Amino acid sequence: MHLFWFLPTHGDSRYLGTTHGARAVDHGYLKQVAQAADRLGYEGVLIPTGRSCEDSWVVAASLMPFTERLKFLVAIRPGTISPTVSARQAATLDRFSNGRLLINVVTGGDPDEQQGDGSFLTHAERYEVTEEFLRIWRGVARGETVHFHGKHLRVENAKALYPPIQTPYPPLWFGGSSEPAIALAGEQVDVYLTWGEPPAAVAEKIALARAAAARHGRTLKFGIRLHVIVRETSAAAWKAADELISHVTDDTIASAQKAFARFDSVGQQRMAALHGGRRDRLEVSPHLWAGVGLVRGGAGTALVGNAEEVAARIREYADLGIETFILSGYPHLEESYRVAELLFPLLPLAYRRPTGTTNLTGPFGEMIANDPVPQPV
Repeated sequence: MHLFWFLPTHGDSRYLGTTHGARAVDHGYLKQVAQAADRLGYEGVLIPTGRSCEDSWVVAASLMPFTERLKFLVAIRPGTISPTVSARQAATLDRFSNGRLLINVVTGGDPDEQQGDGSFLTHAERYEVTEEFLRIWRGVARGETVHFHGKHLRVENAKALYPPIQTPYPPLWFGGSSEPAIALAGEQVDVYLTWGEPPAAVAEKIALARAAAARHGRTLKFGIRLHVIVRETSAAAWKAADELISHVTDDTIASAQKAFARFDSVGQQRMAALHGGRRDRLEVSPHLWAGVGLVRGGAGTALVGNAEEVAARIREYADLGIETFILSGYPHLEESYRVAELLFPLLPLAYRRPTGTTNLTGPFGEMIANDPVPQPV
């Protein structure tokens, strides 16, 4: 099992939908979150993309020198950048980070944002562009000279002179719930991502993606994006969930849901359908809470409960074939520590940060009466 964390480049807070409890997200704060994730043993971090976020490539490049092992899942946006330029950027960042770059392919789901970036393609056309983009990108990234003439894109003698460290190229991650998205995943990407839906719905998507990959003689890996609200007791966790949206007004929910309604993303539509904008139907599956999606786009569900309950739900997704869990919590700095402390010991992690085998070289817990070293419980 692989656990990732999240860099909140769109903002962070103790409460959603309000300035109360909010904190400024600057480079110093993002560095704190990234270094905490690196130090605690998360394998990587996802950096979101879009006009509501700081630029993911600039953020990744600026934080890589301050981390040691942490991988960075960074977005490419077909239709808004050249595939050859993007492939060269990826190769450079992969080399400069010593192979710590992962690529998140994002087709976009908000027509208003897409048009603001100069793309007036329909939902179907965006997937056509993405399919052609990745054919060019993959060829250039693995060192080929590419000649391609498609419906939307055309290149001649496209190449990159300096290869990435990872072969054949940094792994391609991708999420999408529509039929064109699943077909694309089966043919061209390495890891298929889903947002946190009830297990039966996730199982259905995984089955469709596996079948799409099998038609091309390929296999896929799978990941899921979830918020987490974990506490020592279940009651404390549900209280924290209620507190997270305690400052959200009905007007704020209505405004957010109206904005999400313009999206042509099937995944966003599925997120909204889980709660319907209502506060009284937020537990959509045991310990799966849709309160985040009342005001936040994208991943809108959280696992809520004590450590054993949340770990059991994570293992349930793992049994479906999910290998990578991209987690987050508000605020992201403090919750990265809480999740590591409470959940890591209960999960079969593929990576655990080395702790060494020598005697303690400094405090580990608070000394008892200024003398005895505390013992593990």
